[in-house]
Amino acid sequence: MSTVEVLSSQLKAEGYEVISGSSQKNQVLRLLDMLLMVIKHRSKTHVLLIDTYSTSAFWYAYLVSQLAFRLKLNYIPILHGGNLPHRLSSHPKQCQRLFGRAKVNVAPSAYLMHHFEKAGYTNLSYIPNTINLENYSFKQRRQFQPHLLWVRSFAHIYNPLLALKVLQELLKTHPQAKLSMVGPFKDDSIEDCKTYASEHDLPITFTGGMPKADWLEYTKDFDIFINTTNVDNTPVSVIEAMALGLPVVSTNVGGIPFLLDDEQDALLVNPDDVHAFTEAVLRLLKNPELAHKLSKAGRAKVEHFDWEVVKEKWVEVIG
Repeated sequence: MSTVEVLSSQLKAEGYEVISGSSQKNQVLRLLDMLLMVIKHRSKTHVLLIDTYSTSAFWYAYLVSQLAFRLKLNYIPILHGGNLPHRLSSHPKQCQRLFGRAKVNVAPSAYLMHHFEKAGYTNLSYIPNTINLENYSFKQRRQFQPHLLWVRSFAHIYNPLLALKVLQELLKTHPQAKLSMVGPFKDDSIEDCKTYASEHDLPITFTGGMPKADWLEYTKDFDIFINTTNVDNTPVSVIEAMALGLPVVSTNVGGIPFLLDDEQDALLVNPDDVHAFTEAVLRLLKNPELAHKLSKAGRAKVEHFDWEVVKEKWVEVIG
């Protein structure tokens, strides 16, 4: 589920009436459905929450916000896109209309807070991405095997091919290594990955998207979580991995260094660096004490992202 879908279910559990949309796959139909929902429910809408990303989906948020403004509806953009700082500079007028008119902009990371403050925005509130921690059982692994887990939408900006190249290098010294890649297919990066895996006979499983309950069970068979992205903000998948006790190796892009502390609760490497990423994974395999340290520190950190801790901030901004 998307961040706003998770938030919707959490707010409903707190007694709020929440209407969500859209489930349309076609981009034009999706936009029309969103706009029509805003018009249809405007009379009983207290505040409109808008998931806001930095790529093409940015325009969904922009157009929905402009309709809300004309209808005199309060709206709150929830900032997700790791490339939003670039959008602030490349489309300043549109960003001012979207973010400047908002009741408040909710930033889930210190990274986005920093860049929005730098751009002159003051209507900001830091509320981290949240999980229901009780659903995530911490597993203390006694031994760490080269069993890698990657969880993300397949999209070029998340550089999934790097995960395959890391596995390829790892197999040279650890022939028992394996990789599972979990996530929906957003662009043709999945075809690139399947072709590469076939050409190099790599032991990889592509599961597609998985229901949350199935995924939580599935993670028990893996020992290291890898995040290969070129653009990022505060990925929930990384927070979930830490909650489950999986030590994390990630590229140090976007908001990641604001979320993770290198050598303390994760290992961070430069983007698209196969050698450095492989060496980081090998460090965990050769040094289980380090892996245990990262695992425990990661779980301690994400306890601050638990819904029971975060929900009061949402109650305050919704008003």
